[in-house]
Amino acid sequence: MTSTLPPPEQPGLERARITARTLRTDRWWSGPALTVLGLTAFLVYGLARALQQDHYWVQEYHYLTPFYSPCVAGQCAPDAAVFGRLPWDFPWFIPFAVISLPLLLLFRFTCYYYRKAYYRSFWQSPTACAVREPHAKYTGETRFPLILQNAHRYFFYAALLISLINTYDATVALFHGAGGGFGIGVGNLVLFTNVVLLWCYTLSCHSCRHVIGGRLRSFGSRPVRYRLWTVVSKLNTRHMAFAWITLGTLVLTDLYVALVASGVLTDLRIVN
Repeated sequence: MTSTLPPPEQPGLERARITARTLRTDRWWSGPALTVLGLTAFLVYGLARALQQDHYWVQEYHYLTPFYSPCVAGQCAPDAAVFGRLPWDFPWFIPFAVISLPLLLLFRFTCYYYRKAYYRSFWQSPTACAVREPHAKYTGETRFPLILQNAHRYFFYAALLISLINTYDATVALFHGAGGGFGIGVGNLVLFTNVVLLWCYTLSCHSCRHVIGGRLRSFGSRPVRYRLWTVVSKLNTRHMAFAWITLGTLVLTDLYVALVASGVLTDLRIVN
């Protein structure tokens, strides 16, 4: 006997249909709204500071804000440009750290967590479970420009290199206390706290976990890689937390260096 029922729809060809605006009764909108506010605030602050081109360097203690590292513009203070300066001055719309900032932004922009965050908040795809979507079609990350999200693994290597540069900046500052010797001030603690948390965010990346153990069929003969993989896997469970914490520490570190550089604050010395 031949069935007269219509064939079942193939899963994935159409989006879930919700006729009501939402089936939720909780404050489902608070998460996306806070995400928009948080990311927008960081982007506005970061853009303003990158274009300010001032109060980025404390000569006395060699404090360099991560927003300007590495400093490569012709206007950079000579001691701040530890890797050298380009032989020309930058116009106001090009940040001094023109090499690192785009790579770091792309690393975060393509990050698996941040994709989830801004897809749900800015793009609203999807805003939340059981909430009607404003988009009729869904192609995922299979078409331009979102297919470029797959380059995240390459930006991870760039982020590793820049984390090493930030670590170098924080370490060098330890040897510029009073009289040019070893010293520790509040600024050193701020710089190192930021560096440690940036390493936690970078190493907790999904791409890092894949690089260490994702291609192996067995860890049996690779105990060192297995140990590293377990450590990174534990960090990976807190990747979202590190993603937000480091946005805050980047702002606080830059703000502290700017206030000391402008003379608003005096760096409290612990060991001169």
